[in-house]
Amino acid sequence: MLATNGPAHDRLRRLVIRDFSARRIAALGGAVEKITAELLDAFADATCAGGTADFQELVASPLPVAVVGELIGVPREDQARFRRLGEDAGRLLEPVRSPEDWARADRAVTALREYFTTLLRERRARPADDLASTLVALHRAEGPAGDGELTERELVDTLILVFVAGFETTTGLLGLTVFALLGHPEQWELLRRRPELVPAALEESLRWDSPVPMTERIAARPVEVGGVRLPAGASVITVLAAANRDPDRHPDPDTFTVRRPEIRVLSFSAGAHYCLGAALARLEGATLLHHLLDRFPGLTLSERPPTRRSGAGLRAFEHLPLARAR
Repeated sequence: MLATNGPAHDRLRRLVIRDFSARRIAALGGAVEKITAELLDAFADATCAGGTADFQELVASPLPVAVVGELIGVPREDQARFRRLGEDAGRLLEPVRSPEDWARADRAVTALREYFTTLLRERRARPADDLASTLVALHRAEGPAGDGELTERELVDTLILVFVAGFETTTGLLGLTVFALLGHPEQWELLRRRPELVPAALEESLRWDSPVPMTERIAARPVEVGGVRLPAGASVITVLAAANRDPDRHPDPDTFTVRRPEIRVLSFSAGAHYCLGAALARLEGATLLHHLLDRFPGLTLSERPPTRRSGAGLRAFEHLPLARAR
């Protein structure tokens, strides 16, 4: 889906988007609440004596994996392994890749392809209420797929895309949002007093430190952008993070405030390739923040500095040590 445009892209997106409808996302709300509470129980145990724990490892990374696994139909016992496979496959989303990146991504995609082929076979025998079963019902066994059908290759590729893109960016969003709020204690305190500002806080976090700071586009035909002529086939890196800090759109862009009016971000891209999982990512972020405000009002950054993951195309923490008041 990422590499197609026009009618081919429209066909694939139309067949998948029903599982990202407002009703479907709302139906996942209970699962998101349950998963969030369970992960925060583990975080609470790790910090029960006023100690420090790695929030990224215990909460921000496993939460999106579990949620997208719930959406697709990946059993919980398989999800820990899938997190590492997804991180390796996500290297394909980087604009610059080393030979090691290519090799790790290739191994991960091969493993994911084998797994999802098996999962689809199981769903043909025993359908469930998940994305894998929905896609199976659209399968075209032989020949080119029609308007309402998917080939076997398209089925598997779609599941890989939804899985990798569905948790990699949200993993970044959750950690970056908590870090931004705790790094601005007055904003955390304001949010604690006024939890109705949680949606605005998420948007401000997306604007302030986007988990996807840039994306690539290919010129379908010769075009002029900003006075620069681009030939057909030219690769263009659009820096979403810079657009999010455009002072003409967001006055005082280098100030982080959860009361910023009329926030409009490009962190989920725009147009035909707008992120399918944007609503789900926002649901996970809002659920997590409400739980944190309720259960951990004294949460603070640790004296140990966090470490960010390497890479230019995806921003996230490798480790995010947090502490809480005794």
